[in-house]
Amino acid sequence: MKIPATVITGFLGAGKTTLIRHLLENAGGKRIALIINEFGDLGIDRGMLAGCGIAGCEDDNIMELANGCICCTVADDFLPTMEALLDRPLPPEHIVIETSGLALPKPLVQAFNWPEIRSRVTVDGVITLVDAPAVAAGRFADDPGAVQQARLADDMLDHDSPLEEVYEDQLLSADLVLLNKSDMLDETALAAVRASVAREISPSAKIIATRFGKIDIGVLLGIEAAVEDVIDNRKSHHDGEDGHDHDDFDSFVVSLGDIASPEVLEQTLLQLTVAHDILRIKGFLNVPGKDMRLVIQGVGARIQRYFDRPWRSDEVRGSELVIIGQTGMDTDAIRQALAA
Repeated sequence: MKIPATVITGFLGAGKTTLIRHLLENAGGKRIALIINEFGDLGIDRGMLAGCGIAGCEDDNIMELANGCICCTVADDFLPTMEALLDRPLPPEHIVIETSGLALPKPLVQAFNWPEIRSRVTVDGVITLVDAPAVAAGRFADDPGAVQQARLADDMLDHDSPLEEVYEDQLLSADLVLLNKSDMLDETALAAVRASVAREISPSAKIIATRFGKIDIGVLLGIEAAVEDVIDNRKSHHDGEDGHDHDDFDSFVVSLGDIASPEVLEQTLLQLTVAHDILRIKGFLNVPGKDMRLVIQGVGARIQRYFDRPWRSDEVRGSELVIIGQTGMDTDAIRQALAA
């Protein structure tokens, strides 16, 4: 019997790690292995799950691929990782794969047809998380009105922004779309987002509004779609391309000292986000006098801070941020502002 795998995708900051934490907290003893991929050199998402204290969320069950986007490294990184999980004396009952926010699901799902793993594992479903407020704000087109006018003027032109292409490819591969952070929109705005998403997805895909990724895990893990058998029929902006080019996006890590005032740092990050169109900020902060580690996450102008757990005795207490944006952002100016 094949082991089911669920692919969880969604743009930067849509809430994938929060959804996975909810899944683990409600797994009911099911042996779940996680494969986490991040765009950038600092494994924030794994760091948020490792040592979280949830039963079944031991470090051995969390495998990280941090060498680039998973859809570009299936042969070098993903397949060996899958084989290692499948060859365990007690294999997982379900595998959950969290892609980076810039990953395309289609090449990853196609990799499940490789001879090394095809007979042993199947893609139960592709779940795409959508940041509903970001869609409502038109985040995935450089200028939605101008884009639409250009399309009406010339259907042969490709006016998609890099953000829009990744977002739409993630929707096109979905079996289930979660409109996350739905509580941040009124009914009219949420209905508009739902209609917008419905135009992009397969007619067989379902849409469910969620907040904090909370949903019955039976819905998440029981799709039984065998997606690897049908993925070639799901179109993509990048069909026919030799690989997936991430030159449109860049990330870098900033190491900071102790953060005496998280409030001041947050205001600086908000100003930098507006000035440099930063897409995503996430990291851990060390606040003097506090035994707990402070998590900071930013999506556009929305920044969240919370203490997640005590610093461990074997950890070096420090502050590091991953910053992700489109290629060409002024990294030197951002670093200088944060160092001031």
